[in-house]
Amino acid sequence: MAIRVYLLFLLFLSSAIVTYSLYEDQAGLMDWHQRYIGKVKHAVFHTQKTGRKRVIVSTEENVVASLDLRLGEIFWRHVLGTKDAIDGVDIALGKYVITLSSEGSTLRAWNLPDGQMVWETSLHSAQQSKSLLSVPVNLKVDKDYPILVFGGGYLHAVSAIDGEVLWKKDFTAEGFEVQRVLQPPGSRIIYVLGFVNSAEAVVYQIDSKTGEVVSQKSMEFPGGFSGGISSVSSDKVVVLDSTRSILVTIIFLDGGISFQKTRISDLVEDSGNAEILSPLLTNMLAVKVNKRTIFVRVDGEGKLEVVDSLSDETAMSDSLPVADDQEAFASIHHEGSKIHLMVKLVNDLDTVLLKESIQMDQHRGRVHKVFVNNYIRTDRSNGFRALIVMEDHSLLLLQQGAIVWSREEGLASVTDVTTAELPVEKDGVSVSKVEHTLVDWLKGHVLKLKGSLLLASPEDVAAIQEMRLKSSGRSKLTRDHNGFRKLIIALTRAGKLFALHTGDGRIVWSMLLNSPSKSEACERPSGISLYQWQVPHHHAMDENPSVLVVGRCGSDSSAPGVLSFVDVYTGKEISSSDIGHSVVQVLPLPFTDETEQRLHLIADTNGHVHLYPKTSEALSIFEREFQNVYWYTVEADDGIIRGHAMKSSCSGETADKYCFTTRELWTVVFPSESEKIISTLTRKPNEVVHTQAKVNTDQDLLYKYVSKNLLFVATVSPKGAGEISSVTPEESALVVYLIDTITGRILHRLSHQGCQGPVHAVFSENWVVYHYFNLRAHKYEVTVVEIYDQSRAENKNVWKLILGKHNLTAPISSYSRPEVFTKSQSYFFAQSVKTIAVTSTAKGITSKQLLIGTIGDQILALDKRFVDPRRTLNPSQAEKEEGIIPLTDSLPIIPQSYITHSLKVEGLRGIITAPAKLESTTHVFAYGVDLFYTRLAPSKTYDSLTDDFSYALLLITIVALVAAIYITWVLSEKKELSEKWR
Repeated sequence: MAIRVYLLFLLFLSSAIVTYSLYEDQAGLMDWHQRYIGKVKHAVFHTQKTGRKRVIVSTEENVVASLDLRLGEIFWRHVLGTKDAIDGVDIALGKYVITLSSEGSTLRAWNLPDGQMVWETSLHSAQQSKSLLSVPVNLKVDKDYPILVFGGGYLHAVSAIDGEVLWKKDFTAEGFEVQRVLQPPGSRIIYVLGFVNSAEAVVYQIDSKTGEVVSQKSMEFPGGFSGGISSVSSDKVVVLDSTRSILVTIIFLDGGISFQKTRISDLVEDSGNAEILSPLLTNMLAVKVNKRTIFVRVDGEGKLEVVDSLSDETAMSDSLPVADDQEAFASIHHEGSKIHLMVKLVNDLDTVLLKESIQMDQHRGRVHKVFVNNYIRTDRSNGFRALIVMEDHSLLLLQQGAIVWSREEGLASVTDVTTAELPVEKDGVSVSKVEHTLVDWLKGHVLKLKGSLLLASPEDVAAIQEMRLKSSGRSKLTRDHNGFRKLIIALTRAGKLFALHTGDGRIVWSMLLNSPSKSEACERPSGISLYQWQVPHHHAMDENPSVLVVGRCGSDSSAPGVLSFVDVYTGKEISSSDIGHSVVQVLPLPFTDETEQRLHLIADTNGHVHLYPKTSEALSIFEREFQNVYWYTVEADDGIIRGHAMKSSCSGETADKYCFTTRELWTVVFPSESEKIISTLTRKPNEVVHTQAKVNTDQDLLYKYVSKNLLFVATVSPKGAGEISSVTPEESALVVYLIDTITGRILHRLSHQGCQGPVHAVFSENWVVYHYFNLRAHKYEVTVVEIYDQSRAENKNVWKLILGKHNLTAPISSYSRPEVFTKSQSYFFAQSVKTIAVTSTAKGITSKQLLIGTIGDQILALDKRFVDPRRTLNPSQAEKEEGIIPLTDSLPIIPQSYITHSLKVEGLRGIITAPAKLESTTHVFAYGVDLFYTRLAPSKTYDSLTDDFSYALLLITIVALVAAIYITWVLSEKKELSEKWR
């Protein structure tokens, strides 16, 4: 009986050991998730005495959110679609957040406390135009005070209570662009000011209840208007004329229109073209002239007078009411490493209500926007808090001369990502400290045992998680032997670099690429792409790796480029330079110099390429491989793909020895009347392929065609390039090509009739998987194409491979016509896709998984075997042994396969994978408005024990086995002795 009990106990322990699942105490050990909102463009404070103090913001990432003013945390947020840009935000009736989006065609109301949508109204839109949102300031719940919206040529009056459209006015026939909408308090007349053809000012008086036009006045201005408009009072606006040298004050209301002209030269000396700035100031406007900002006061008759002048770097807020019926505004200017915040009265600029200086990190750049809010202090005086948006898109709250909180919102706009190793651990420093004493050791393993047996209380779960975080050493700034600790180097749209630790996602360092901005030739460079510049070998311990950031001085492709070299360990900029030519394409070469700096070619708009680094050693290396450098360019708008090779050194006065001319090798032209390029893709240049041979079910060998010169191209009929289901199946066809980029040969062509894009694809080894929409089936489809090398047909015997009697070292020329064949298969897929990636491991041995970013902003891990083109309805026994899954018409979506679990990566844009040193594991980093990281083991951790392996349970099992063996031996000896005595 005792033996049976022991055996049952051992069976229970063994089953507990091999069970694989994610427990509550394991959450957050291998993954982290960070939520952001993006660069703020609108902000409205809600600081009433009752309820939480918050600020409502809308951002360039199409996010509307409510932030806690005390801590900066997100109360709630909503991420709208990529095509649903927010045009305005305000608070109505003291309880609704009103947002206008999609160029004035969508109006929504959100519940202020919890962010639940109250109502949504689609507004009629006939043409593209600027949008305008006007929310009444009175708090009376009455439809007589509607929300006024202009957009798409229509003016709508919408009830703030239920979103009902009360009336609309069509201005499309007149070509009328609304500039200002005003409803004086207590009046039922709405005044609408706008321009017709930018040369005629028109004022409408409209009944707020019926929408009928009561009166219409117009007056033409010779020369016309240009630029923005500034509302300085309830009956006056100021606008620039077409020459931008005259300020025109337009006085309306009281049934008439009048103009008051003032030349800029009469206000300031040496004046040039002026620009009216956006802050709304009562009876005043801010004008940018000659790199300075001047404040111009407007009197009751429309006359202008300069009252102050500030530096061009000054940022200003809108005016807000303070005590005694006065209004104030905030301004911020830089001085060295400090910023100076001043709050002044609008009517009396000499009266400074607040003056503070705050030390600011230089890597945040300049202040872009300021939003100010006032409150009553305990001594009944006015206090002010300022919400500022920096050049690097970060968001900060300033109050009482200090930074209360900050948010690194630049990480919501990541454009490029790479990874880097951490430094090697120094001697005498242990990689991880586990427990310090025997008591701690025993306590820790007892807790782990309770967790494994599901007996842990919530306090025990928290203690286990804290203990694991401490003992794992995952946040150390040194590399580990498994390669789990890395740096994720992210480049943002603001031109700022961030180094994130894979262990916990914290920011190790950040740096704004502002060195080129100090030059006059490049005031505001923007980052384009990120490349690994120098990756020292493991024996070069004293060398720090570095990355190359390629930027551009402007949005045009012909703008000159800038290069910046950044130390990965310290985050310091090693050097930067204005390269003097444009950047069209950057080509990393598979060559390095003695310092292990990677050679790069940068192509410009003139058809030249430039070699970097500009050293004699790099030049000699490149000249040896001069004839072996090829690349391609894609002109998607023209439907042309070109292949290029090197020709000779540049000639001319401006040429140097690092500049080279190119020659065109081949051209593939897709007829514009039948095909339009919508997607191109090639393999990762650093992808590792474990073996070129693949054993077939009949013991023959299939050789993968793993050329790095293979390009995937997807084209669609011009009519099918629009939205999904905008055409009939007969009008659209999707065609994919596999093209050799050395010779321009089309190796494979596959047509999908009745299908259209968008196409999302991933290319790995010898296969490509792409996702598209089938119009005939009204479903999404996924197709896989595998390409094999037919030229080695004589080496298909697996025994030749084992005995080494085949010849795989025969020279192969890229110009020879490859003998290839393909296998393909299509499957239905139930979801729309944003992006697709594939796992990558150190040696390429581990089976691969597709990482599919779904429309729900989650990431689905799908085993590559599900998209095997060899799947059949009834696989043979040999095929089953190989792991081929029976054929189904749809790919499975298993809830447990979502690597993001219940989390969402809002605004998902890309998925990056990088191998760890441990072959079974890969790093996965997803970015969008949010960031998400995890470690993934597609074939489980077959080469290591997991971090949460219970050594205590193993020790107990061993002790129990030894005890069971001893007891069994004793009982056996007694039984044998008793039998002998019989």
